[in-house]
Amino acid sequence: MNRTRLLMIGALALALGAVVALVVFKKLQGKGSSSNEPGADVIVAADDIQVGARIGEHDIRTVRYPASALPPGFYSKRSQVLGLGVILPITRGEFILPSKLAPENAGSGLPSLIPRGMRAVSVRVNEVVSVAGFVGPGTRVDILLTGVPNGSGESQTTTVLQNVAVIASGHTLERNAAGEAQSTPVITLLVSPDDAERLTLASSEGHIQLALRNPLDTLQDAVAPANAKGLYQGGTPAAAAPPRPHVTTVKQPKTAPPPPAPSVFSVDVIQGDKKTAVPVPEGSGEDPK
Repeated sequence: MNRTRLLMIGALALALGAVVALVVFKKLQGKGSSSNEPGADVIVAADDIQVGARIGEHDIRTVRYPASALPPGFYSKRSQVLGLGVILPITRGEFILPSKLAPENAGSGLPSLIPRGMRAVSVRVNEVVSVAGFVGPGTRVDILLTGVPNGSGESQTTTVLQNVAVIASGHTLERNAAGEAQSTPVITLLVSPDDAERLTLASSEGHIQLALRNPLDTLQDAVAPANAKGLYQGGTPAAAAPPRPHVTTVKQPKTAPPPPAPSVFSVDVIQGDKKTAVPVPEGSGEDPK
């Protein structure tokens, strides 16, 4: 009797569990199908694409994403991005967006990296000038010039430009005195037209040096020029502080105190029953001698 009852209870529990599992499965299936939204084709990078490259067929692929997960401005057709130049690095699997591509008909390579109103100027450097090779695309530098100013007999270093963006680094082939081709490193800087003139003049006037700076540090510091005298102990720096003015204290003359008021004596004059006090100034009396 007890065994039969236990079997019935077990069978009932199994049946109830199966019903509950079926109901939960139906609800989950219905929920998943209700949240299933239509997808959209989007163009992503098939491999890493470097700055200045022109997008080709092998650089991109088409994938399907939910429409709500796509960023604004995405491309859905391969023909929309083929042949455009890349102005920012694109990693594998990343969306191809307009902010990372040059405008249509802008070409590829270095010209596509130059914004409107700016100029790209290249300067010849070496391992010292380029801060041991750490100056590369995406970094920012200050331009220092060392030379002898007109009318001065000593060298002076001054900061010509600050917070200048480096957009390219590479090599150019030149010939030495023997006529043999040699490789010379160059750095390409992004500057305004006015700064391009100053940079070109600085390159011809003396020796330039690049000072690497933190990209987050965008402050323009007021740096005074440095000369040879300021490097040695007891020397006078280029921009010395003005001397403090000498203040002279003028003493006011002492004035003598006013003389005390003369003492006044009085004499009682009695006439009958009247008594009158008559004042007599001191020293007005005759000498008793």
